[in-house]
Amino acid sequence: MRILLLLLQNILVFCQFLQTIKVGLMFSKDTASVIRSVGYRTSAAAVLVAKDRIRAEHLLDQYDFNFTIKFDECSESLAAGKVVELLTHDNVDVIIGPTCNRAGVAVASLADFYNVPVFQWGLTTTADIGNFSRYQTTVTLSLDTHSISLAVREILRQYGWSEFVFIYSNDGDEEKCAAMKDDMEKMGIENSDVTMAYMIQIQTVTMESLQRTLLEVSKRGRIIIACFASGRGFKKAFIASTVLAGMSTEEYLYVFAEPQSRGFYVDEADGKVHYSWDDTDGQLVTGLTNEQIRDAYGKVLYICDNMGEPTTITTQYTNFTSQVISRMAEQPFNCVQDCSNQSYKHAATYAGQLADSFYAYAFALNKSLTQDPTRSNLKNGSFVLSNIGMTFQGVGGEAVTLDESGSRIVQVYMFAMNSSLLPYMAASLLVNVSEVVFTPFYKSESELWSVRPLSRPKCGFTGLECPADFVKEYLVYTIIAAFIVILALLAGCAGLLYTMHMKRKEMERQDLLWQVAFVELQQVQSKSRAEASMHSFASGPSTSTKMTVESRTETTNFIFYHYHQEVVAAKKHDLLVLFDANQKSEFRQMRNFDNDNLNKFIGLCLDGPQLLSLWRFCSRGSLSDVISKSSMQMDSFFMFSLIRDISNGLYFIHSSFLKCHGQLTSRCCLIDDRWQIKISGFGLKSVRTFENPKKEDLLWASPEYLRNEDQERLPEGDIYSFGIICAEILTRSSAFDLENRKEKPDVIIYQVKKGGHNPTRPSLDTGETVVINPALLHLVRDCWTERPSERPSIEQVRSHLNGMKDGRKTNLMDHVFNMLETYASTLEEEVSDRTKELTEEKKKSDVLLYRMLPRMVADKLKLGQTVEPETFEQVTIFFSDVVQFTTLAGKCTPLQVVTLLNDLYTIFDGIIEQNDVYKVETIGDGYLCVSGLPHRNGNDHIRHIARMSLGFLSSLEFFRVQHLPAERINLRIGINCGSVVAGVVGLTMPRYCLFGDAVNTASRMESNGKPGQIHVTAEANRMLTQVVGGFRTESRGEVIIKGKGVMETFWLLGEESGYTAPSKAAPKVIQHRQSIRSISPILEKNAEGSETSSLSVDQAGDNNSETV
Repeated sequence: MRILLLLLQNILVFCQFLQTIKVGLMFSKDTASVIRSVGYRTSAAAVLVAKDRIRAEHLLDQYDFNFTIKFDECSESLAAGKVVELLTHDNVDVIIGPTCNRAGVAVASLADFYNVPVFQWGLTTTADIGNFSRYQTTVTLSLDTHSISLAVREILRQYGWSEFVFIYSNDGDEEKCAAMKDDMEKMGIENSDVTMAYMIQIQTVTMESLQRTLLEVSKRGRIIIACFASGRGFKKAFIASTVLAGMSTEEYLYVFAEPQSRGFYVDEADGKVHYSWDDTDGQLVTGLTNEQIRDAYGKVLYICDNMGEPTTITTQYTNFTSQVISRMAEQPFNCVQDCSNQSYKHAATYAGQLADSFYAYAFALNKSLTQDPTRSNLKNGSFVLSNIGMTFQGVGGEAVTLDESGSRIVQVYMFAMNSSLLPYMAASLLVNVSEVVFTPFYKSESELWSVRPLSRPKCGFTGLECPADFVKEYLVYTIIAAFIVILALLAGCAGLLYTMHMKRKEMERQDLLWQVAFVELQQVQSKSRAEASMHSFASGPSTSTKMTVESRTETTNFIFYHYHQEVVAAKKHDLLVLFDANQKSEFRQMRNFDNDNLNKFIGLCLDGPQLLSLWRFCSRGSLSDVISKSSMQMDSFFMFSLIRDISNGLYFIHSSFLKCHGQLTSRCCLIDDRWQIKISGFGLKSVRTFENPKKEDLLWASPEYLRNEDQERLPEGDIYSFGIICAEILTRSSAFDLENRKEKPDVIIYQVKKGGHNPTRPSLDTGETVVINPALLHLVRDCWTERPSERPSIEQVRSHLNGMKDGRKTNLMDHVFNMLETYASTLEEEVSDRTKELTEEKKKSDVLLYRMLPRMVADKLKLGQTVEPETFEQVTIFFSDVVQFTTLAGKCTPLQVVTLLNDLYTIFDGIIEQNDVYKVETIGDGYLCVSGLPHRNGNDHIRHIARMSLGFLSSLEFFRVQHLPAERINLRIGINCGSVVAGVVGLTMPRYCLFGDAVNTASRMESNGKPGQIHVTAEANRMLTQVVGGFRTESRGEVIIKGKGVMETFWLLGEESGYTAPSKAAPKVIQHRQSIRSISPILEKNAEGSETSSLSVDQAGDNNSETV
């Protein structure tokens, strides 16, 4: 005993010092196209099997594993979001998955950025993921399309085929064949000994499209490589089409080269394996027997990895697959009910790769930690993968080898049909990066074909390429060809001349776009002469943030015109210049600029009193105008948005042929109605060369330009100017805050030009009222650094700004409105809040009222109207009762009884919602419904009640009592059709009651029925069989009904037209139960019942059900 206690103590101490490795698992759970291959419910537990092996081999003995599961559903965007959660929120050390190409690329990119190791498996077949130079932290154990393309090339070389045709379709699987197409195309381009003669894509796979494609392909090749989606019956249809097209001969050979393939076998949904020609998926083939299609498969080769399973199914692999299914119920998956469906009783095809991936990670990590056991190395992807080279035995018994770059040395197989038309493994191909080792298993090629097909027939694909007598065969053609060549030369010359002419015309037309005639300009009329004394385009007499165009008729530098019903600002240029072709080309390209943060260049006016450059008018003026004259306060988001707009516009300029702005100032940054900055004044180098900049504009000029004004303007100078503008925005003051400084602009310009150890720059004192991100201030200082080479590029500036968003909204206009609203009274907001509260309370009251009374009745009561009793000539009444409810309730506590009834009635309520039925009430285990009131529905009321009743009985098959799983619930159901009167009874807690003999008769049908049966009256039977039809009934015979005498009654058996019962899947147990609705007190009911012909919420007629 003491030894046992000591051993337990040591185990506890050991467990306390175990470190945890956080493992992120990514699966596809409900994507139907991949469930058989990599579905979560049939593969996830493979990591537990691998974990046991890791423990058995004493790898990572000092560590334990914690698993976090995410479902990406093969979606690229969803995978990106989930991996960010794993990396930033869950802080995982490694990611196993995902299993699809697009999702895999997204995860590999993000993991490479975070330097976290990723081990992918399953259907990640694209060669991009296996590119170690691109994704240096990602390893994939899947067979990729690049390896298959290398295997195809080796087979083509082995049999002397120099050209081939590739047919593919993305119908049913957008990833697999698209990736295969890229690598096959690349293989055909990069290798001179093998040529892809023709490639064609089939958009929608049908027998007609396949035959059309094959007839087209017959003119291009004889070695046809094809790729289609699995599980759709496309391959069977393709081979059948070769028979119908007459192309199933010794002259043709068809090769299915693709991942995710079982060769000549296909997996069915029941977990069984069938031959491809017996494939039942898709059902596209008509007119051919499976035997005929099997014969055509003799002209087929398969190149695949045998669907991720070992060459020979071993006992070890069988035990593995059994564990994968059984252990899904264990932590952390706890998949019991969700995995109980019969279709999840067979392990996913690539579950073995998941186990091998997790083991490979543990093997590499164990080796890495032996070299350096630092805790931070657990999630250091580059460190872990530095020891990725390994060879170990996979779960299926095959050897798994990874080289030092993480590339798997894969084994690919070539399958063919023998002389007995049975599939067999004809050869293997060991693919090691770029080398392929071909190992045939046959003794002679005669086992593959009687005569090896040629990639190109001797007489060509049309049979017309065999040598013939030149005189007889080619003389006429030579004459015709010479004539055609002469005509072609003449046509070519004419076409060239025409093209040159049209190009010249197009250039003239585009020149007309930027050349604006002076007569087309109408000068804006001023409101008053006093308002026309604005000193520049960037200034104005008003302190408003928005000025009308009438207040901007003319300034020293600008005149404002109407042009094509649009206001434009015309900048004056005191010179006349003759423009050459290059300069005109510049104007044409500027005219076509279209960017949200560039002011639109309209063109040039050359025939006016002076040269004018026309720009779109921005009503709020310049940024300098807003900063110096606006009374509106700017918050940090407003400033950030303005800075971001400038950077976006500047990025467009730097990326265009202009390369730089050259004279960027805050006066060039105009603001439109939506508070969006538009950079103006760019381009026009030929005009600006002859103009001297104003002294004030040199405040934004870079030091290197001030020292040598003759040098060419560069992007680095724009970055400096950008920094000065940012300082204006952040400090809400002019450049260098001239208004509050003693120095004049000349002095400041001289100090900037002088430079020095501490060069003169604007202040970045933003004040205490606004909180600015410190990173933004550092960025501004970097922009105006003295050395141009040390300034960030505009791409780096944008990248830094994007990193400062912090997930905030980006709509500046909405933000400005919010800012303006903060200065207004809060009364409207308070009224809105209280109105909203009142509305919410009203909604709650309406919901409660609509649950108690029909909507039409409740709406009348709300309006204060009297609800008159109403007669309904024909309705159907439904009664049900839980059989042996007293016995069942005796085994339950009162709370369990309430829970039982709530679970049962929740299912019933869901079925009611699918039919036009009104639930009147429930009393204990009794249930009363009616159709045909308060909404009249013709004769459909009997159909709705009948289908609802059948649905009730069908749902009970899967209903289980939570605390008594062995117990089964059964119902007695009674239905009657007839006339009733309905009305509201009472003022306090009003009840919607039904009156009439038909109600009592329906109650008698239930009380005289049998468990599990639907008891209907003769009238209800007539409605079911003669009026609406489509239902099967059976006469019960004559029955003595209390209070009614002898009546002939019937049993409702089902629906003739095939009633669609609720899903066979068992209803899900409500994990987080809603608040249990209050149930009327379970009253003690008289076994004899009442003879009354009315029912209300408190009275349920004669009901022989047992009560508590």
